Amino acid sequence: MEDGKILVVEDQDAMRESLVIAFKDEGYHVEGVCSGEDALQRLLGENQFDLVVTDLKMKKVDGLEVLKAVKATNPLTEVVVITAYGTISTAVQAIREGAYDYVTKPFRHQEILRVAKKAIEKKGLKDRVRYLEGEVKEKYKFEGIVGTSNAMLEVLKTTSHVCRTESTVLITGESGTGKELIARAVHYNSLRKDCPFVVINCGALPENLQESELFGHVRGAFTGAIRDKIGLFQQAQKGTILLDEIGETLPSTQVKLLRFLQDGEIRPVGGNKALYVDVRIIAATNENLEKAVELGRFRKDLFYRINVIRIHIPPLRERREDVALLVDYFLEKFSTKLNKGKKTLSVEAKYAMMRYDWPGNIRELQNTIERVVALTKNEVIQVDDLLLPVEEFAGSSVIMMESDKRKSFIVTTLAEQEKIAIVDALNKYGGNQTKVSQVLGISTTTLWRKIKKYKIRPQHEIPDNIAE
Repeated sequence: MEDGKILVVEDQDAMRESLVIAFKDEGYHVEGVCSGEDALQRLLGENQFDLVVTDLKMKKVDGLEVLKAVKATNPLTEVVVITAYGTISTAVQAIREGAYDYVTKPFRHQEILRVAKKAIEKKGLKDRVRYLEGEVKEKYKFEGIVGTSNAMLEVLKTTSHVCRTESTVLITGESGTGKELIARAVHYNSLRKDCPFVVINCGALPENLQESELFGHVRGAFTGAIRDKIGLFQQAQKGTILLDEIGETLPSTQVKLLRFLQDGEIRPVGGNKALYVDVRIIAATNENLEKAVELGRFRKDLFYRINVIRIHIPPLRERREDVALLVDYFLEKFSTKLNKGKKTLSVEAKYAMMRYDWPGNIRELQNTIERVVALTKNEVIQVDDLLLPVEEFAGSSVIMMESDKRKSFIVTTLAEQEKIAIVDALNKYGGNQTKVSQVLGISTTTLWRKIKKYKIRPQHEIPDNIAE
């Protein structure tokens, strides 16, 4: 038996009743309404739905208006649209407006049941993430982790487990992915939350002062050491220390870190007495430490000591479905911070941000949004305002102008556009259908169905007869 609440919006009585019965037979709680107007009334009330299944073509209030109302009243609710073959272009528009998927008439009940199940599962995951984010923000004043992609859900799941342990943690990921945010989440959800959280970028420390900064020194230890100095490990007593870019530490520093991890002791530079400190280490790096071990730049025994629990944060280009959420988050944040009115992205600007690879990851996206909010006077942000490299999305499968000055469009059929987009994505991601479905914003079931429909060959080549 399934669990979830579904609203069916369909003006054809036979179709509506058939869907209601099919969903109820699967154990869902189902309501059916015969018009878009009735759907709006249900959505404006206190009713909360996990999924709305709506026909696109209806009189007065159509399925697109229902979709927009759903996303306005409860953005987490998923929407599946039903469309006839002749209105597939409108269904594609619905996907861009936030619909989870679409099903074309005629369809079998098993097909729409599969789509509904996946949609409700995604809604459940988003609810769980929202709950965890809210809990963390309320209790520990932690914010900034935004994302509902499968990759980020795995990161949050691992993070929640790590918080309950005292184990050493290694956080890996490219620059700008949010490694420090995850480290803060671990600390502020742990039993050490009321004690210091000390952050140090090992790569920013001068080589001759690295050991002194971390472990302290005694008076006279070296030229300029005119008094005793307490190191960062002592400052973090009973708390957590984040060693960011740990791969940049010197061999001598690595030896002392290894001793601390083995015995819980440190020795200030120039001192002859070991000090016991109770500190949890979280290490972070954007480099391949295994490779550094092979090259002899990082101690193998230290690597094994810090690599107890690893949390890898994927780059933004591998979880593009999180881009829209991050954009909304930063738009609201900087509009408030800079005292600007509410700003939105044009459809073209939103698409450009989804297509861009974001080599600087979340940090680059954040800086882009802050800049555009600060400098753009218009309420609607256009592509040109973003100042993103045009070549990054020159291969777009949507109908686009070749240049800003060009007045005529390249006209292709919807089938050609859709097929080329799928082929391009399959080639780019080596045939990984899970990643391709995430990038295109459709379910893996829909992707598989379209691959079969367009007869895309395993090598992902485009036949001469694109449209059949």
